Amino acid sequence: MNVRIHQSWKKELEQEFEKDYFKSLTAYIKEQYDENKCFPPGKDIFAAFDHSNFEDTKVVILGQDPYHGPGQANGLCFSVKDGIQFPPSLINIFKEIENDLGKKIPETGNLERWADQGVLLLNATLTVRAHQAGSHQNKGWETFTDHVIRTVSEDKENVVFLLWGGYAKKKAKLIDSSKHLILTSGHPSPLSANRGYWFGNKHFSKANEYLIKNRKEAINW
Repeated sequence: MNVRIHQSWKKELEQEFEKDYFKSLTAYIKEQYDENKCFPPGKDIFAAFDHSNFEDTKVVILGQDPYHGPGQANGLCFSVKDGIQFPPSLINIFKEIENDLGKKIPETGNLERWADQGVLLLNATLTVRAHQAGSHQNKGWETFTDHVIRTVSEDKENVVFLLWGGYAKKKAKLIDSSKHLILTSGHPSPLSANRGYWFGNKHFSKANEYLIKNRKEAINW
């Protein structure tokens, strides 16, 4: 597995890479990529850690699984590559930003621009087989990404964690709420959003207000 991540994250995670579970996971994922079509492309598996260095990370958004359609996943949760049609959840994210901040829906769904500002766009599972949602769950990725969440919580202060939907909300127990802001709501998927659990959460303005209050630069959503 080609672990292309920012040097600052290597320092935080190098011990995890040496653990038996991670070595087993690496072998499994390599086999999966050799034998099946998997996403994201191998070079993008750790893109969340390549774009957002550890020191600058000030917001964490947690997804569950990469997109499993051709050309969609780019290693950042909820994000798609330039020129790819927006998935429904991403459309609803952009609609809420428009409602909350008055920003027009952008032309691209590539969220590298957020990651480059210190938004860690972390999927709980970093890989998936084509057209098979959840196919790489419970193989070790969750152990790794739980460690990432705990590391950010323990070693940093005043980070905003955006936990959308039931799965993400369960990760709140890994976060020290006395020194970070945890914002929860329904998932932006149509099933949840159309029932009134997503729209109006104002997470994007709330995140920026908290960052500014703690002398950090707001995110240009």
